[in-house]
Amino acid sequence: MLALTSAGGASAAPAPSGGNADPSVASVTVNAAGAADYWTPERMQSAVPGDTLAGKALERGNRSSPAVVEKGKPSSTKGTKGKPTIAQSEDPVSHIGKVFFTMGGANYVCSGNAVTSANGSTVATAGHCVNEGPGAYATNFVFVPAYDNGAAPYGKWTAKALYAPTQWVSSGDMTYDTGFAVVNPDSNGDLLTDVVGGSGTAFNQARGLTYTSYGYPQAAPFNGTSLWSCTGTASADPNNPQFGTQGIPCDMTGGSSGGPWFIGTDSDGVQNSINSYGYKGSAVMYGPYWGRVIQDTFTRAAKS
Repeated sequence: MLALTSAGGASAAPAPSGGNADPSVASVTVNAAGAADYWTPERMQSAVPGDTLAGKALERGNRSSPAVVEKGKPSSTKGTKGKPTIAQSEDPVSHIGKVFFTMGGANYVCSGNAVTSANGSTVATAGHCVNEGPGAYATNFVFVPAYDNGAAPYGKWTAKALYAPTQWVSSGDMTYDTGFAVVNPDSNGDLLTDVVGGSGTAFNQARGLTYTSYGYPQAAPFNGTSLWSCTGTASADPNNPQFGTQGIPCDMTGGSSGGPWFIGTDSDGVQNSINSYGYKGSAVMYGPYWGRVIQDTFTRAAKS
């Protein structure tokens, strides 16, 4: 058993949870003390986009052809530096936000989404925003819903447990790059989705659906201050078909990792994937197929 401890840290075994009942799920219990205070505006501003962690997972072997995560070539409306982008600027959405965490001594930022669950406290994000894949779990993990240009209208929600597929935690398999955080109630004792709402989830769906993805891209030409989206029809990854992932036209960059994919053309749809990776020189964002293993992971998190 490997114990992880730090300020706002974690302490548990990165092994399958629930014994034989859920062999595909790994989890860690989080000590949230100090995590909210840790994330000062300065630390939020300087956090490194979490796509670098997905890139490291790919470099560790992961049965893949070479990839650079979440790098795109701009191509259609105006980005923050005047360059054209496919991604569209969006007003804040109450249940979509930024995820901040520490891993390997560095501070990172991803995106996430509150989803409806039995515990009213579950956030969906990327596996690489929860665990190194393989390696350490995140510490100082907070979810900031409806983040907008430094504002946190619903506060910072600290994690009390993190969940990911064992296939991600043990080998960083991009097929399973999804994670879930269960957050603590706020200072009033209210649960996350009672405050900000939440999205339904769907699993084992048909391939080739139309999706709208959301996130907070930070690498140029974006700056991480606001929410963006992409809409398109999903198709298989031709470079690494063994991942079973699907991609949509999108040039959101690092920082959008873990942002939700909704079936349909807006944020009212059910969530069915997350922003996972892309290739340098390509304007396509790939997300994992949410099948049985990711469903099992969500179920474990949602009822904890």
